[in-house]
Amino acid sequence: MPAPAVHGPVACLWRTAPGLVVPRTYAARPEFAAVRADFAARGCPIHVRQSGGGVVPQGPGILNLSLAQVFAGRPLDHSEALYRHLCALIGDALAAFGIETRAQPVEGSFCDGRYNLAVPSPTRKIAGTAQVWRRIPGDAPDRHVGLVHALILAQGDPAELTARANALEAALGSARRYDADRITTLDRLLPPDEHPDFAAVLEVRLRETLRAWPPLATTAPARPRPES
Repeated sequence: MPAPAVHGPVACLWRTAPGLVVPRTYAARPEFAAVRADFAARGCPIHVRQSGGGVVPQGPGILNLSLAQVFAGRPLDHSEALYRHLCALIGDALAAFGIETRAQPVEGSFCDGRYNLAVPSPTRKIAGTAQVWRRIPGDAPDRHVGLVHALILAQGDPAELTARANALEAALGSARRYDADRITTLDRLLPPDEHPDFAAVLEVRLRETLRAWPPLATTAPARPRPES
């Protein structure tokens, strides 16, 4: 959890080397340590994250956007708004390229969730999201830092990305498998000669959008009182 968020809203846009990222539930499996060492030896390190969900690939064509800020009240009162805020922000940035998105589950995609971002006709996932909350040491008990994260499939081969996730599931003895046709990368939605380095172009657009969008309110709206 980024400490600077305690002092004000923080946004981080980043890319990393190829690998896989899993939640702590994967790390709890007895065979995980051996599988992790084997994948690392083959040039595909596995990292463990604090948020939930499932296995996701990483690599240079994938953009990661993390937003963090302090909220007052219960995390549950802010969780939906934080997801919607992140999805709307990314959707605004993508609209500049004529790409329409909506938040929804995409069955068969890796790390499926209610707040995937997907493109229609046919429905395919182009981003996944996750969230994690932490109390602030020494602060009031109802003040938390909320972090929401998006993994945006800007460029790459959907079949290769999905194969990496499936290879890990198989190595761990899981029967779960993902369908490459349920995801796409954003560069494949554009003409071949347009934005050949779309990850870099999208990164610029996302930074512009981040500067234009205000952070969320730090307190949740008052809940309506039940009628007597």
